[in-house]
Amino acid sequence: MPVGTAAKILAGAALLAAATGLAFASWIDHGAAIFMTMVEAGISWCF
Repeated sequence: MPVGTAAKILAGAALLAAATGLAFASWIDHGAAIFMTMVEAGISWCF
């Protein structure tokens, strides 16, 4: 595999890991408010 391709794959994996980390950090920070909003809207059964 050429070095450029490996670098692109590594950069993509790092970007995906960063986005996933931010999503989980946001969920931990605002999860209760998100859940209560869904309860009020009647769609908390999705969880």
